[in-house]
Amino acid sequence: MEHLKIASDNYVAFTFFIGTMAMMAASVFFFFEVNNTDKKWRTSVLVSGLITFIAAIHYYYMRGYNLETGESPTFFRYVDWMLTVPLMCVEFYLITRKAGAKISLMWKLIAASVVMLVTGYFGETIDRGSSVMWGAISGAAYFYIAYLIWFGEVAKLSQNAGASVAKATRILAWFVLVGWAIYPLGYILGTPGGLFGIKLVADPAVASHYMDIVYNIADAINKIGFGLVIYSLSRKED
Repeated sequence: MEHLKIASDNYVAFTFFIGTMAMMAASVFFFFEVNNTDKKWRTSVLVSGLITFIAAIHYYYMRGYNLETGESPTFFRYVDWMLTVPLMCVEFYLITRKAGAKISLMWKLIAASVVMLVTGYFGETIDRGSSVMWGAISGAAYFYIAYLIWFGEVAKLSQNAGASVAKATRILAWFVLVGWAIYPLGYILGTPGGLFGIKLVADPAVASHYMDIVYNIADAINKIGFGLVIYSLSRKED
């Protein structure tokens, strides 16, 4: 098979490549540090490694798909998110367990993340003509997650779990509020609904390229950043 090369001006494939390497490196780091972590935080650090490892594998295949076809690997991206985003939500449950977090909280976060992703996928691929409606539903699920983390059960539990957990939860909350907000931008760039019906980029092919670059950068920042916050928490004692 002919070796697929990345052209110097192919920024989409380049960000897929960098994302693959960065998340694989993060996975190796988290996995090797599990045994050096206090027992109560090992599961959290392990989950961080799983998140970046799953993403690295998907990014490897998405890079190849993009190089071979020149198209956005939307299906594979959503498969990745369906596995990694719920795991990121699970982290909030894991770090607040000692403060009395119940399993129902974890399922609320997972359910909201699944709704957010499934409706986003419908808007981007299956029913693009109604992308604004699907985007609104996806956004509502996102804001529900943000509410739980900033003002709801997660926020209240974190205050009773010690200063280190409270600080880590607040940093992760900023990742959700600011870091995850990059994904709606990618959605707006890549769907015909645009922003309030206005297309930000007229050429669909160019819009798709911008969307992939935005998503790739956001994934690397959010997934690795999430893991580093958890790792930092595991090295602190209240």
